[in-house]
Amino acid sequence: MLPVITEEISKNVFDEIFVDMPEWRKKMIHYIKDENPEINSAIIEAANKTDLDPKAIALGAYMSYVMLELAAKDSDALLNYTD
Repeated sequence: MLPVITEEISKNVFDEIFVDMPEWRKKMIHYIKDENPEINSAIIEAANKTDLDPKAIALGAYMSYVMLELAAKDSDALLNYTD
């Protein structure tokens, strides 16, 4: 089951992205290439096999990846919380 992406996570990611969207996308290419090269390859392949703007496709995929990653960390923190 996928973790829940809260409104706070979404807002924080959007706030980070839209400061400098092209720079954020470039940063994510390198980050995901290191963290999960298979996902990065799939994103690039999908972006290049569509008639849509490949940069927009990649941006959406990277944004989704980061939101899920942050949501998973929040979920893990709640599950591992001790008093």
